[in-house]
Amino acid sequence: MKEDTKIVHKGRDPDANHGIINPPVYHASTIAWGSVAEMERRRENRWEPGVYTYGRHGTPTHDALEEAFAAISGGYRSVAVASGLAAINAAMLAYLKQGDHVLMVDCVYGPARNFCDNVVGRFGVETTYYDPAIGAGIKDLIRDNTKIVYVEAPGSQTFEMQDIPAIAQEAHRRGCVVIMDDTWSAGIYFKPFEHGVDVCAMAATKYIVGHSDVMMGLITTTEEHWEMVRPSASVLGANSGPDDVYLALRGLRTLPVRLKRHMETGITLAKWLKARPEVERVFHPALPDHPGHDIWQRDFTGASGLFSFVLKNEFDRPSIHSMLDEMELYAMGASWGGFESLIMPSNPGGNRTATKWEYEGQLIRIHAGLEDPEDLIEDLQQGFNRLNGNG
Repeated sequence: MKEDTKIVHKGRDPDANHGIINPPVYHASTIAWGSVAEMERRRENRWEPGVYTYGRHGTPTHDALEEAFAAISGGYRSVAVASGLAAINAAMLAYLKQGDHVLMVDCVYGPARNFCDNVVGRFGVETTYYDPAIGAGIKDLIRDNTKIVYVEAPGSQTFEMQDIPAIAQEAHRRGCVVIMDDTWSAGIYFKPFEHGVDVCAMAATKYIVGHSDVMMGLITTTEEHWEMVRPSASVLGANSGPDDVYLALRGLRTLPVRLKRHMETGITLAKWLKARPEVERVFHPALPDHPGHDIWQRDFTGASGLFSFVLKNEFDRPSIHSMLDEMELYAMGASWGGFESLIMPSNPGGNRTATKWEYEGQLIRIHAGLEDPEDLIEDLQQGFNRLNGNG
C-alpha cells in the first residue's frame, strides 16, 4: 500500500462504527471492568492496542491516531502525549538514571537543551553537546556511561543536516539508544527507522495537526524499545485529550497534500531570498549550496516549509523591527506547521556550546504557509523596502 493511501485508510474501521468514516471521540476517565479476572487481564496487557484500563492510558480514539502514524513512519507503535516537548522528555526519561551521559546535537530545539541542563542535569545526568556535522566521529565522544545519542535533522533554526546512519551505527556499536526529533519532516519525508533511529519524538502540533489549534506530541519506537518508552509516557501524566487526538487524526488525513504545498512555497521563497542583496545567507536543506545538501538528497524525499535566512550585518534594530512588525501576511509567533505563514527573529548563537555561530547579522526564521507564493513574496518585498528605509 502506498504511503498516501495508508494516511487515508489506517486507523479507520467504519464497519465497527456503524459505517461512520471517522473514528468517534471517546471521553473517559474511569473504565469499568466486568470482573476481577478482567481487571487483571487488562492491567497485564495495558499497553496493547484495544486494551483499555484508564482514560490516561488511552482510548479507541488514541488507538486510531497511534496506529495510523506508526504505519506511516515505519515504526512498531506510537503513543500520543500532550506536546512535542512531552514526547522528547518521556522518550529520554525512559532510559536515563543518575550517572548516565547524553550526547546531544548542538543545534537542538532549545527546550530540549533546557530539559537536559536544568532538569535531568540536577539529578546527576551529564550532557555533552556535539557538532551536527560530526558523523561517524561521534565515536570519539561516546563514553562507557553514554546512554542516549540524540539527533535532530535539520537542526533547529539553522537547519544543519546530520549523517544519521553513520551516527546511529557508531552509537549502536557502543550500546547507546538513538533518539530523534523528526518534526521537520513530519514522518513523511524522512523515515527514521530505516536510518538507524530507535525512538522518534516529534511535535504533532506542527504539520500533523496543521491548523495551529492543538498541542500534541507523538513518540514512535522500534519493537525492541516499545516496552521501555510506553510506560514512561504514561508515568509522566502528560497524556493527550481525545478531542485533540481527533483533530490530529483529521489533520493527518490531508498531510501529504499540505506538506507538498508547504515545501514548494518554502523553496520558492528561499530562492527569492537568496537573490536579495540584503541577505547574507539562506539556510534551507533543499538549496544546493546548503551545508549537508548531499545528505538531504540521500536521506530525505522532500522538505517542509520551515527555513531561515541571515541579514547582512548593516541594519540596525529599529530597521529590522520595522521590516517585521508591519508584515501583512506573515504572523509573528512561536510554533509553525499551520496553514498560515510565520516570521520571527532569532538568536541561534545564544545557546550553543560545541559550535560557534559565525554570523553577526540578524537571523530570521520563516514558515511558508498555504498562501499564494506571489503574495508572500510581495509582502517580503515591502518588508525589505522598510528595512532599507523606503517603507
